[in-house]
Amino acid sequence: MPIPPGQVYAINDALSAEGAADDYEACLKQLVKNGVIAMSTATGFPRFDLQLLGMGPDGHIASLFPGHPLVNEKERWVTYIKDSPKPPPERITFTFPVINSSAYIAMVVTGAGKAGPVQKALSDKQTSSDLLPVEMAVLQDGEFTWFTDKPAVSLLQNK
Repeated sequence: MPIPPGQVYAINDALSAEGAADDYEACLKQLVKNGVIAMSTATGFPRFDLQLLGMGPDGHIASLFPGHPLVNEKERWVTYIKDSPKPPPERITFTFPVINSSAYIAMVVTGAGKAGPVQKALSDKQTSSDLLPVEMAVLQDGEFTWFTDKPAVSLLQNK
């Protein structure tokens, strides 16, 4: 499907991670102001129609890693990480308030190496003190759908 170039909002990779995050957040705020992106009435953050996300073998999503302070960011729309535990070390990412304001999230997870985090995320025994980032993706007013292969769900018990 051809996408008109005027509808692509790329990250400025000529900037530092911090500068790129600030620049991209400013771009999103302008798109909200212009009515291109809606705001969630439930959260006050931008409401994307769809976020297509994947999950790493440690349960991270976007560039939000387990135990990293960025998982607790509540004000910013876009932020940066300079010490990513996975290459590249510098990245920008949406924050959970933005992710969780989406209308739909499609979570694509494949491979046996991700079976443990999938099992933890989909189990009934979750505690708020040890949540993986994938477990922190909780839509305020939307639909969350998992797309997996058999190895990724191999640890789930048939019910």
